[in-house]
Amino acid sequence: MSGYTTLRLGGPARTFVEVTTEDELIAEVRAAELAGDPVLILGGGSNLVISDAGFPGTVIHVSTRGVTVEDGLVTAQAGEDWDAFVARCVREGLSGVECLSGIPGRVGSTPIQNVGAYGQDVSETITEVRAYDRRTGEILTIPAADCGFTYRHSVFKGDDRYVVLAVTFRLAASPDSAPIKYAELARALGVEPGGTVPLQDARDAVLALRSGKGMVLDAADPDTRSAGSFFTNPILDERQLKEFADRAEGFPAFPEPDGRTKTSAAWLIDHAGFPKGHANGPVRISTKHTLALTNPTEEATTEELLALAREVRDGVRAAFGITLVNEPVFVGVTLG
Repeated sequence: MSGYTTLRLGGPARTFVEVTTEDELIAEVRAAELAGDPVLILGGGSNLVISDAGFPGTVIHVSTRGVTVEDGLVTAQAGEDWDAFVARCVREGLSGVECLSGIPGRVGSTPIQNVGAYGQDVSETITEVRAYDRRTGEILTIPAADCGFTYRHSVFKGDDRYVVLAVTFRLAASPDSAPIKYAELARALGVEPGGTVPLQDARDAVLALRSGKGMVLDAADPDTRSAGSFFTNPILDERQLKEFADRAEGFPAFPEPDGRTKTSAAWLIDHAGFPKGHANGPVRISTKHTLALTNPTEEATTEELLALAREVRDGVRAAFGITLVNEPVFVGVTLG
């Protein structure tokens, strides 16, 4: 499986099939279930940490294709490359996903963890998700209101009941971006937060920022052999925030709509003594971004990567009393 993940980690699958149509995808899932096989639905492999032992079942690689545009509604099949989809939307003057440029993976994975970056989340534009319900055998159209979208989470995450088949977005027909919310991106574009810019300018700026952090896949850049941000930003309630504030000062704080406060996992990692480039054997923190754990030489094992993740998690907990949570999906492994 190492050849199908951006971390270049993971042992063999017992059975591996690639599907190019929705009917094939559903048929392979059903066949595996009838055989009593565990099923792993694989897209771009950009958000997976797979055991060195591999996967003892059927891996279904989703390569379905197709995009339709009608009255501002854009529907993409699950196997469509996400960044290619964003680039097409920008070219066609469809605004709402331009700040999500450069994110690796496929469209079908985006609702699962409510993919977001630079002030945009897919939950802002998704109207519905077409999915196969493995529990009932039905094909469902799930409206966004029933997807349970929260920060990096949804009803699809951590539960293999649904197989995402297609995703529909409502995008604005506009040559300009949605309001730029993220301060770093606004500075790069030379606008105030809340301002707008031409779509292509927003995409170019996001790609430049992500590339500078090793977050755009590049075979020549060993820092991109990662799963992106390895830990989610902690969201603290009032008690947790007070306890944290008693142990730290000058930390980033971002109010959430529900009254809680988000802080920066990257800040925590750096201030707990784990700078960019910190290594543990053949794995290391990216030299460009504190949140990415990398396999730069492609010679590491998953267990070596997890050892570094545990070192960072435990160090942050000892320094600040906050336990970081992994963002990638773990297959056959845990942080313990």
